[in-house]
Amino acid sequence: MALFIHLMVLTVTVALMTASAAMAHHTPNHSKPQLLAQAAAEEPLPIPTGLSVDIRQQMRTFIQSISTFAKRHNRNFSVIARGGLELLIKRDPVEEIRYSPARTYMRSLDGIMVDGLLYGQRIFGEPTSTVLQGRNQQLLSIGKRNGLKVFVVDYGTDPKAIDDAFRRNKAKGYVSTTAHAPMAELSALPPYPARPFDESSKSIVSMKDVSTFAYIANSQGFGRADEFALKMHDTNYDLLIVDVLHGRKPLSRNAVETLKFKKIGARRLVFATVNIGAAASYRYYWKQTWREGSPSWLNAPVRGDPDSHYVQFWRPEWQRLISGDNKSYVYGLIALGFDGVILEGMEETYRFFETGGEEEEEQTAPTTTAPAGPAPAAPVAPAAPPAQ
Repeated sequence: MALFIHLMVLTVTVALMTASAAMAHHTPNHSKPQLLAQAAAEEPLPIPTGLSVDIRQQMRTFIQSISTFAKRHNRNFSVIARGGLELLIKRDPVEEIRYSPARTYMRSLDGIMVDGLLYGQRIFGEPTSTVLQGRNQQLLSIGKRNGLKVFVVDYGTDPKAIDDAFRRNKAKGYVSTTAHAPMAELSALPPYPARPFDESSKSIVSMKDVSTFAYIANSQGFGRADEFALKMHDTNYDLLIVDVLHGRKPLSRNAVETLKFKKIGARRLVFATVNIGAAASYRYYWKQTWREGSPSWLNAPVRGDPDSHYVQFWRPEWQRLISGDNKSYVYGLIALGFDGVILEGMEETYRFFETGGEEEEEQTAPTTTAPAGPAPAAPVAPAAPPAQ
């Protein structure tokens, strides 16, 4: 088994290093933000107190570096952040209940994705509380005004709820889908609707044209990698989001190219997912000798997923694995022909370190007024560098 894993690591690394990528050149499209007067007229969004600003700034800086690296190799390459909506804003250093948009961070992104905006945020298929909806809608509106494409994954199987989620998300200008299973278990296309809402026959060449997407977290249920690619080719989604691994092997460049064509022959975009907050023992970079604390930036296992460990994401060793050079994860995705990446795991990870290494439930929406008395002290994160 040790020899097999070692060979797998070498195979995947070589594949990621040697594949060639088409290096197109143009700046990603962004919609124009609304008038500043409208933004100034809005009520300030209150910020949760007692959280470490430095940790979140380190995550912003990391994501910005990933985007810079990717676009240096392919200016067409898109970067979407899934979750971590709080990163879109920065707390006012004087008045903590006020915020300012994190514009440098937002300009490094092409889109944002949120889970359970309307359905399934806490309980699968159940409506998300109005309080959490309001909080997330405020944050999404900031991203949208700053030119970010918004993607929504709701959860449920009730056709009426699915219809409702699509209608309400579309009214906001969001591109949405309703997953029929929790994200980690998504191994098939949604059974309803039989064909995606707003199905389009046109070719998709940039993010602004995307009106439908499908998310496949585990493609093994479709058979071999070539069978998976052909079955996805038989659909007309504008965007496919997949894991680069099919089982224990990465998709080939030919498979990725097949995924880029709709059933009707038009082109579409294909993105891969990357968890930037946790290291997994089934990824190509994992070494047999690794365990919690060795290397020193590898922290505790993720709750419910013992094969993954939180990482001190600000450490250069981890950042090099993600986007440091031509052996890195993102470089490999570009080389294999992917059009973009979905960055995952940031919210769970920065919250883990903000709480001193303790996992916590997702935070509820903050109150609309400043709390009485002094704000709780921000917890100290272990070995974090100063914010940049």
